[in-house]
Amino acid sequence: MSQRQVLLVFEQYQKARTEFVQTVAELSTRPQNIETLQATGVMQLLRPLLLDVVPTVQQTAALALGRLANYNDDLAEAVVKSDILPQLVYSLAEQNRFYKKAAAFVLRAVAKHSPQLAQTVVDCGALDALVICLEEFDPGVKEAAAWALGYIARHNDELAQAVVDAGAVPLLVLCIQEPELSLKRIAASALSDICKHSPELAQTVVDAGAIAHLAQMILNPDSKLKRQVLSAFAQISKHSVELAELVVEAEIFPAVLTCLKDSHEVVIKNTATLIREIAKHTPELCQLIMNAGGVAAVVDYIGDTKGNVRLPGIMMLGYVAAHSETLAMAVIVSKGVNQLAIILSDEQEDHIKAATVWALGQIGRHTPEHAKAIAVSNVLPKLLQSYISPDSSEDLQTKSKKALKNILQKCVYLPALEPLLQEAPPNILKHVVAQYSKVLPNDPSARRMFVTSGGLKKIQEIRAEPGSALQEHIQEINKCFPEEIVRYYSPGYSEALLQRVEGFKPSTEMQTS
Repeated sequence: MSQRQVLLVFEQYQKARTEFVQTVAELSTRPQNIETLQATGVMQLLRPLLLDVVPTVQQTAALALGRLANYNDDLAEAVVKSDILPQLVYSLAEQNRFYKKAAAFVLRAVAKHSPQLAQTVVDCGALDALVICLEEFDPGVKEAAAWALGYIARHNDELAQAVVDAGAVPLLVLCIQEPELSLKRIAASALSDICKHSPELAQTVVDAGAIAHLAQMILNPDSKLKRQVLSAFAQISKHSVELAELVVEAEIFPAVLTCLKDSHEVVIKNTATLIREIAKHTPELCQLIMNAGGVAAVVDYIGDTKGNVRLPGIMMLGYVAAHSETLAMAVIVSKGVNQLAIILSDEQEDHIKAATVWALGQIGRHTPEHAKAIAVSNVLPKLLQSYISPDSSEDLQTKSKKALKNILQKCVYLPALEPLLQEAPPNILKHVVAQYSKVLPNDPSARRMFVTSGGLKKIQEIRAEPGSALQEHIQEINKCFPEEIVRYYSPGYSEALLQRVEGFKPSTEMQTS
């Protein structure tokens, strides 16, 4: 056999290996092929190819493994059980940039599914190798490593702390300063995943100087980058007043408000979430948002959006209103109540209705003036309906009951209370009747209106427990009217009158005349 024939055998073998891994990598992109590939024991066939002498075969084998592991946690578990991870981690330090990207992809694909799988990635020493990759010259390698680190950190604070302890944060902050957009996005996302777990982790990111660099990207035209930057700021701000103040001091207002008009829903939602996380802390931070035009901007955006996108904005208005009478009045003046009333009518999802109800309760609980603003928007019957409807979730019923109670205890605008007299159950009715008992003794025109509208008649029909608060309020109201009027509107009075007519005997003089 000639030398040429011998070499041809090896060339054919190499060609077959290359063709095999390329075909498996291609098949792995289609979900319908995954089960068949798994059944053929593809993991065991790909594993030795990670050590192949041909770099292309190595890289493509790693890519195929990553795609398989990415598909579901069973396949990711199979990668772990095949003892593939240690080989990948070792190769991260030794191989070329193409292999490093593929290896980091496999680690990410395994880590993404659960904290347990992410822990196995950490246990095989991947963090140190990935952090070293963040210092590579090639931006694609940095991106693959940052992505894997973010997927590990997102699960819980222990894993995020492990990423921090490996020294990733300063290098991720350097990555967001790189010119490549995709690297900026992934690095910002990883920082957000680290920040979200605890104030200490968020403080680590802040101490690395992330805020100033993130703030410069708020108005970047790339929506995918913006949403990650806004998410990172929200995750930092949510933990404490001090961290929220540091974000605000980066002068993100009023520039960040323009993101509420972005064409991408995720950018809008993340912006509103950031504003909400800042607003929830103190009246001073709310005042700063308001001075920048934030309250009016949020009211406009919840009017322009639907569903879950508007949820953080609804909650933000509730947080602002909860802090003080002045801030609640600012929400009213910005037409916030009208917009929330529309949402309560339009939305079908109970969790969005519950947030809306809660926000209305925070606005209306301060003074009679605040309660009147809620009442004139015809919200009270809707709150009652949300409370008594058997179709409402438990959370919606609870929040509706509390909001009704808070608003009714301040409301002295009687025309808005009348519909509730007819439909409210006793535990709500007592608050309605209590307000009437406060207003009627001092307002003659209200007493007249109360009689002509049928209110007094309804009050007499209420069956209150003797000695109850409701019974006392009814007695207070009855004292505001002449006894014969009260008697006239009492149930059974007309029957008693008819019986008197039947029993009445005209005098003899009337009969003879």
